[in-house]
Amino acid sequence: MRWHKDNRVDDDILRHPADVQTWKDFDAAHNWFASDPRNVRLELLSDGFNPFGNMSTSYSMWPVVLTPYNLPPWYCMKESFLFLTVLIPGKKSPGKNIHVYLEPVIESLNELWNPGVKAYDAYSNETFQLHVALLWTINDFPAYGMLCGWSTKGRLACPVCNRETDYLRLQFGSKEFYLGHRRWLDKDHPWRRSRKFDGKSDFRARPQLLTGQQLLDQVTFALGSEQASSSRKRKRGASNPSLNWKTKAAFWGLPYWTSIALRHNLDVMHVEKNISENLLGTLMNIEGKTKYDMTVTLDLKNMGIRKELHIDRTGAKPCLPQACYSLSVSKQREVCEWLKTIKFPDAYASNISRCIISDGRSVTGMKSHDYHVFI
Repeated sequence: MRWHKDNRVDDDILRHPADVQTWKDFDAAHNWFASDPRNVRLELLSDGFNPFGNMSTSYSMWPVVLTPYNLPPWYCMKESFLFLTVLIPGKKSPGKNIHVYLEPVIESLNELWNPGVKAYDAYSNETFQLHVALLWTINDFPAYGMLCGWSTKGRLACPVCNRETDYLRLQFGSKEFYLGHRRWLDKDHPWRRSRKFDGKSDFRARPQLLTGQQLLDQVTFALGSEQASSSRKRKRGASNPSLNWKTKAAFWGLPYWTSIALRHNLDVMHVEKNISENLLGTLMNIEGKTKYDMTVTLDLKNMGIRKELHIDRTGAKPCLPQACYSLSVSKQREVCEWLKTIKFPDAYASNISRCIISDGRSVTGMKSHDYHVFI
């Protein structure tokens, strides 16, 4: 339990959660806690799954798991060090009611923070006062919204950008389109002057990052205003005082929660999987999985950008132009042949060669169920 202090190499390379700035800022804000490396730092994870393995059955289980980060990185995610604290069954997701189930967990964490509990250190053969802190949560984006209390849907879907979320409703795609990604670039970056993204230049500064105390004040005021006007229909938006807050998260009951800079994190696995599937489906032009279709070209024309991708109406029938990023049939076959030659470790993707079609068919003609096997 002292590895993060005694054995970790601190050389500005990210190898362990103790290397991140959030950990170091927490230590600076709570010196008395950081002074004893045996004090435990926890991470909370939660996600839903269908225990019957049948998606047609309306039932879900939501485990809430805690894991200590005092250990080396090769131990942190081992099954023996994952502590199941809550198991929430039901016919549907608990939604914002998950915080009701988390109340006993928060109560126990408050006791473990102050005054703590007596513990025995077998290494030094002494008894000491052990304190515990929850540093952050890690989830996919829907569970992220449930745990932080902010709705990750609609116009203000980003909890970090908050009321400064840049959005646009697509007329033909009927989806919210989130812009403003160039605000994080350097001020003199050439892409800021480009009009290819949304038809205009963007020299705005990045959204202001709110502190924990500012967010707590915001959610308290927002939900208080909503209760006062509960008789009227709620309208979400940057001008509405309730913004996208759905509930006050139980984590605000922790006395140190406002001092943590990064309270909620996204699971890398879900982000990589979703992005890679969307990119591969678009590049390989897989039917039902590509993000390039007729509605996209109509929205591009409506925005006045990417004229080379607008629908070609010169012929008798409207034609969807070939996108420069979509691979030809020959290139698709080359990608498949390349994937068949890749060697992966056992139990990871060692059988990927058996998942690649080998009869010379074009990947373009693959159906949805073929695509999942292909991936």
